[in-house]
Amino acid sequence: MKLLLISANRERDPYPVFPIGLSFLVTPLTQAGHDLTVLDLCFEKEPEAAVSGLLAEHKPQAVVISLRNLDNVTWPESRSYLSGVTNLITICQTHAPVIIGGSGFSLMPLEILAATGADYGVVGEGEEILPRLLSYLEQGLDVSGLPGVVHGGATTFVPSLPVSGVGTPERSLFKVGHYHQEGGMANVQTKRGCPFFCTYCTYPLLEGRAVRLRPIPDILAEIRSLVDDHGVSYLYFVDDIFNYPPAFAADLCRAMVAERLPVKWSAFINPDFMTPELMDDMLAAGCDAVEFGSDSGSPAMLKSLHKSFTVEDLRRASLLCHERGMDFAHYLLFGGPGETRETIMESFSLMDELQPTAVIAMTGIRIYPNTVLYRTALHDGLITPSTQLLEPVFYISPHVKDFFADLITSEAMKRRNWVAPGLEVNTSSAMLDAIRLFKVKGPLWKMIKSLGRSHHRPLGGC
Repeated sequence: MKLLLISANRERDPYPVFPIGLSFLVTPLTQAGHDLTVLDLCFEKEPEAAVSGLLAEHKPQAVVISLRNLDNVTWPESRSYLSGVTNLITICQTHAPVIIGGSGFSLMPLEILAATGADYGVVGEGEEILPRLLSYLEQGLDVSGLPGVVHGGATTFVPSLPVSGVGTPERSLFKVGHYHQEGGMANVQTKRGCPFFCTYCTYPLLEGRAVRLRPIPDILAEIRSLVDDHGVSYLYFVDDIFNYPPAFAADLCRAMVAERLPVKWSAFINPDFMTPELMDDMLAAGCDAVEFGSDSGSPAMLKSLHKSFTVEDLRRASLLCHERGMDFAHYLLFGGPGETRETIMESFSLMDELQPTAVIAMTGIRIYPNTVLYRTALHDGLITPSTQLLEPVFYISPHVKDFFADLITSEAMKRRNWVAPGLEVNTSSAMLDAIRLFKVKGPLWKMIKSLGRSHHRPLGGC
């Protein structure tokens, strides 16, 4: 079949993100004999015109749309992407049936399929089931029994199955250099699956709890291709936790050293598994910054959010970074179940003690179905079973809702190294665009060291 693959993501804050999920589909679709055309809407000034043009030019027999996120997951300045995707689907359906998938779609597949009017949907990983769905469609077969496939009017579907082996993304149809130039880094995934139990997290829902590792030679070959074929000099490992399993992370780092790969990189780290030996391996392999998914500096909140580590683990991991000169950021989530003024101030106090390069503070926690946080929100009366979650809904503890934004803003403004995206503290779209003009490589939060003072754009201001 002639297929048009569309990456619907147009979000560029804080970085434009290469559509790695869609690139994983290229090889299995090509091997199944399909003729592919790719349209990435991230840098298109007129996306609907771009879609219409390719539909007329290539006349695809089916359109596959990848939905990475439903919204920007930021309170109170939230942006939903659903209406834009619905418009794209309407345009495409004048030419061919539309199949929608991606991590955003997989969170609420039946609801999104009904809201957007797409013809079919693929839940979870699509490398194996999407070629089967296309084969069924070509033969006119009933698709209702295919695992992970939903179709118009369906109220249930057979659960999706994880792929038997994680392959290698094929990037040749995409503008990799554009992302490296505009976003300062290229993304690499080394594994799928998350065995942890954070109350709000969707990774186990999307990828399962069993960790599936990619072969290290395949990862090295991918990085070598990014360097040699696309001029990439900085990587971001997009695994939910780079350093788990620790032995795999260490083996990968040592292999990168042996391969003499000329790249710098950063990754998301769990402090519970950070040892001096692993950090030395990471430094030797080119790591120059790490991001901790800390969530809170309060022992009570770490327990409430079902984190696997303690405040002492945060102290120990931060000290390792200081001792080795590693830039590091702590990501915090404020407002979860049980959050109070006292627990908020515990987080500020701990960050003052740890002195990271940056603190990224997210306010409110996005509620998704089938998570522990969803059940807590139901129990606490913040939502009901009929609450529509396609548009962003956030958990904000009843104990802090009356002063939440003001407290976070006022305290963050006292500290040069804090960034609060939803509250526009030390960040805004205009500020990020200005920083990108300097062609910064790596996380933009590293630039916070050069800020003379804290900046804040009041909500609703210019």
